[in-house]
Amino acid sequence: MDISIVIPALNEAERIGRLIETLQNLPDFEELECEIIVIDGGSQDETTEAATNADLVLISPRGRAIQLNTGAEQASGEILLFLHADCELTTGALLDAKSQLEKPGVIAGCYSQQIDAASHRYRMMEWGNRQRVRWLGWSYGDQGLYLRRDIFNSLGGFPQEPFLEDLIFSKRLKKLGRIAVSRQKIIVSPRRWQKKGLLRQTIRNWTIITLAHCGVSPTRLAKMYSSVR
Repeated sequence: MDISIVIPALNEAERIGRLIETLQNLPDFEELECEIIVIDGGSQDETTEAATNADLVLISPRGRAIQLNTGAEQASGEILLFLHADCELTTGALLDAKSQLEKPGVIAGCYSQQIDAASHRYRMMEWGNRQRVRWLGWSYGDQGLYLRRDIFNSLGGFPQEPFLEDLIFSKRLKKLGRIAVSRQKIIVSPRRWQKKGLLRQTIRNWTIITLAHCGVSPTRLAKMYSSVR
């Protein structure tokens, strides 16, 4: 198995079936040997029923870190690709993940975001997020992190924190090598920015990251971020 696509889900019945179908229809999904693993965190809707076309549907306690780790434990792919349920990959993304990880010094990678909304402010955010990974090595979950399974296991998986597991994990990865930013796009839903307001959500995000660097615990920070899934 080349790539295991690991998708944590919580109340995603409207999206998960379409996401699985989109992934399975990618030309490189056919070219490579891939599997899709969905991990449900106790949904109150029909998420598990909608995900039946995945190769594996698992149930775990709620929490992105534990759901991701549960999926990774059952994955058989040489490469693990962690994908949020409100994101979609584009043609060539899977092949590019494999190619990036073959480059010297690259320990992991992620994609260039394309937020699915028409505004120059989103384009500025996409640019800023690419630069964050290039200069700081911080990859967030909505950028589609991928890495070799042996590297993931050597780090003990995602930290069992209720929040910011992606930031903490990417900092650990950075100590081992470079996190590449692929030119291939990942389509990201704008739903959280549209729900809270782009400026308000962005300021909240920056505030949380600043507090995290000042030593505030992920448990306390999770209470500030109402959309923790």
